[in-house]
Amino acid sequence: MNAAAPAETPRVTIAEFRQLLESHHPFASVLEIDILDIGAGTAVLRLPERSSHQRLGGMIAGPMLMGLADLALYAAIVGGTGNRDAVTASLSMNFLRKTPPGGVLAHANILKTGRMAAGEVLLVPEAGGAPVAQAISTWALPRSS
Repeated sequence: MNAAAPAETPRVTIAEFRQLLESHHPFASVLEIDILDIGAGTAVLRLPERSSHQRLGGMIAGPMLMGLADLALYAAIVGGTGNRDAVTASLSMNFLRKTPPGGVLAHANILKTGRMAAGEVLLVPEAGGAPVAQAISTWALPRSS
């Protein structure tokens, strides 16, 4: 019986990622997203329930979910590659159903890295239940100068 391979260590801690956002991406604070976990190519972030995130009818607005997905994928990429200069090349969202009241969790996973990275994120209600959205994204990974 083979022992499980040791888990890779993320290239950034949650505290370091928060500092990166504050110093280089201050716009991220607008969404008030909580960073719950960053792994080597994975991340879990939380969009808290806020009236400022909602559109008419009390549903979370699509741009808020897109921002959550994009930031979750960025966290996963930095955690997996250490490349803090990564930039979104494409982001495709599939909105699956109305978001119920409460926060939303983003589970990001990087599928491929090289000159470009590709990943996916599943957005699920914090209280549980079926996914509300899914995103697929590619990222450019600039080389260090």
